[in-house]
Amino acid sequence: MVAVARPRAEIRAMRRDDLPLVAQMEAVSYDFPWTQGIFGDCLKAGHPCWVMWVEGVMAGYGVLSVAAGEAHVLNICVGPDHRGLGLGRLLMRRLLDIARWNGATRVFLEVRPSNPVAQSLYRSMGFEEIGRRPKYYPAKDGREDAMVMALDLLPAA
Repeated sequence: MVAVARPRAEIRAMRRDDLPLVAQMEAVSYDFPWTQGIFGDCLKAGHPCWVMWVEGVMAGYGVLSVAAGEAHVLNICVGPDHRGLGLGRLLMRRLLDIARWNGATRVFLEVRPSNPVAQSLYRSMGFEEIGRRPKYYPAKDGREDAMVMALDLLPAA
């Protein structure tokens, strides 16, 4: 097996002018994508929203909500051309750092049971399933449950 080096990535705060590219990546990545307006609303609400760039190309993004000592990963995506390179882990680490910097001691997220790649990433980072939300996600054949996962954050080393 040949190890593939993770490309150098820049992660910065999402800006309004990033929204068309974010929405485009969302549309090619998910069957039921968020709209550009939803991402814009997240920016307006002051949620920490981040984009990741590799060699001048948007490679991914993440949206976090932080309040009352808790954080919630609302959306995270690595574009199809950049998957399998460790960028999802890098982006999740940044979101966890931002949650910690904003005083969160616990982070939650939902993931589709039909997404084993994401589940594997989250488990490898210490997230554990704590419950299910029945019929949470739209699906081609109706609705799909969400696995609710949580991670207790340790103080930064």
